[in-house]
Amino acid sequence: MAIGELCTRDVVFVGRNDTVAEAARLMRENHIGSLVVAEGSGNVRRPAGMITDRDIAVGVVALGLDPESTTVEAAMRGRIVSVREDEGVGRAISLMRAEGVRRLPVVDASGALVGVIAADDLIDLFAEEMSGLAGMLSRGTNREAHERAAVRGL
Repeated sequence: MAIGELCTRDVVFVGRNDTVAEAARLMRENHIGSLVVAEGSGNVRRPAGMITDRDIAVGVVALGLDPESTTVEAAMRGRIVSVREDEGVGRAISLMRAEGVRRLPVVDASGALVGVIAADDLIDLFAEEMSGLAGMLSRGTNREAHERAAVRGL
């Protein structure tokens, strides 16, 4: 399954020069723990980084920096790793594992931001698939018992 089919396409983002306080407000308003730091304008934005609630807590608040004057660029992760929307789940998991991240921006073939995929999204997918598999197993056992009873004339 392509990541583009699973990702959240309603992406909340900030710019490099926005303040950490504004980033924190956006996270609170949208009930999310991370934002894509995006560059560009209009409908075409490219991911430049990610900032998480942990980046804010550990990299700004714990150091006594002023969130109202500290820029997102000063607090964000410098290296951005993204996954293309046509790549598979396995590729996204490999990138998350290799980079030690729980969220990846999803981009199209030109590198434009189209969504975000989170480890939680993948866990939900696998839980649903496992539930379906477990249901198949129990139905198979019940079907077999019913067929054997019918053969014996019960």
